[in-house]
Amino acid sequence: MLDRSRNSNLLEQDPYRYTLQDVDEPALFRQIYPYDQIPKVVFNHRRVDLAMPEDIWITDTSFRDGMQSQAPYSVEQMLDLFDMLHRLSGPNGVIRQTEFFVYSEKDRKAIEKCMERGYQFPEITTWIRATKKDFELVKSIGIKETGILVSCSDYHIFKKLRMSRGEAMGHYLSVISDAFDAGLVPRCHFEDITRADFYGFVVPFVNALMDMSRDAGIPVKIRVCDTLGYGIPYPGVALPRSVPGIINGLRHYSGVPSAQLEWHGHNDFYKAVANATTAWLYGASAVNCSMLGIGERTGNVPLEAMVIEYASLRGTTDGMDTRVITEIAEYFEKNMGYEIPGMTPFVGRYFNQTRAGIHADGLMKDEEIYNIFDTKALLNRSAGVAINATSGLAGIAYWLNETFRLTGAQQISKHSEVVAQMKEWIDHEYMSGRQTVISDEEMRMLVQRFAPELL
Repeated sequence: MLDRSRNSNLLEQDPYRYTLQDVDEPALFRQIYPYDQIPKVVFNHRRVDLAMPEDIWITDTSFRDGMQSQAPYSVEQMLDLFDMLHRLSGPNGVIRQTEFFVYSEKDRKAIEKCMERGYQFPEITTWIRATKKDFELVKSIGIKETGILVSCSDYHIFKKLRMSRGEAMGHYLSVISDAFDAGLVPRCHFEDITRADFYGFVVPFVNALMDMSRDAGIPVKIRVCDTLGYGIPYPGVALPRSVPGIINGLRHYSGVPSAQLEWHGHNDFYKAVANATTAWLYGASAVNCSMLGIGERTGNVPLEAMVIEYASLRGTTDGMDTRVITEIAEYFEKNMGYEIPGMTPFVGRYFNQTRAGIHADGLMKDEEIYNIFDTKALLNRSAGVAINATSGLAGIAYWLNETFRLTGAQQISKHSEVVAQMKEWIDHEYMSGRQTVISDEEMRMLVQRFAPELL
């Protein structure tokens, strides 16, 4: 039988349809995942073509996966952050959705307050337990889409659920049928897909979901969850770790449209951003992120990173206000007591500050020499320098003005008494044999001594 593929628009002959392989023993891929060793990256040299969708976007899980790794946010904090997400997203809704819990009174109050804003983007969705009671709860508050956990590796099916694959699939399909009956768009969270039997369970299960979706006339979304960060972005890597293989396989063998495919990753092996970008490149329209990457264990894909990735891939911000990234970072630190590591890209205290003396000299002459882009224009963060023996009066004044964001008449001149006093202390350090830069903590100590009003 010949059919024209919706993905490639070519006639394709692929009569084989994968069916469930209901095995007696769990497939744990011990050669790849020996628990007493670091997981192996295995290649089979099978490559698939890039398939960037026409439309790509970002979704947010800060109020679900992000918040569950911290002390719960207050209603006011969630509302403030929701407003910032809306402004960051811009008029074209690049940040398309954000998800909430619904179980506590506080969660529901936050949803109510956010819905009162009337924003088109980000759309509010939820994450619930797979029960009819929860479906009715979500529907009653006006939510149109909800996430449902469908763990798909044998680690979860056999060890956690204590079911067979057939039993798990039957249970999941029954629950998702209830979601369709309630008129909701089910977003199926395929937990631990990078340790799952892709052709023996994942593809047959997704095929059944797509059949149900067509019968119900309601789309089903597939969230591909790299729960432990095992995904690998390299071409030619074997399943189950291959990000290109997973995304291509769901599109090719299950006919999932790009708009219904979403990547959700973790950063256990420092690959969260690379894997999310790879998912875009090979055909998933959505990548799921959290603000500052806050989430389970090592965290989720940082939302601010994918904002920059989006602009890099598309050549435009598509209306996003990237300066809001800095506002979000400052809000977490000042209003929520969250400490961002100083070297964190785009949001850390030192991300655009050079600390090497020769680099600092170059930066003060022309910041483009050592700054990644115009961080003042795009992130409202001026390039900074760490103070050393050659910084001089001008360098100290520059540090003070940029650190404390002093403008106009507030700016401190290199001829001020404060600058002279600080330079005297710094000069003494280097005359005594010091070789390292003056840290920001030491500079703030000097400010506390000579200009406490700035603090």
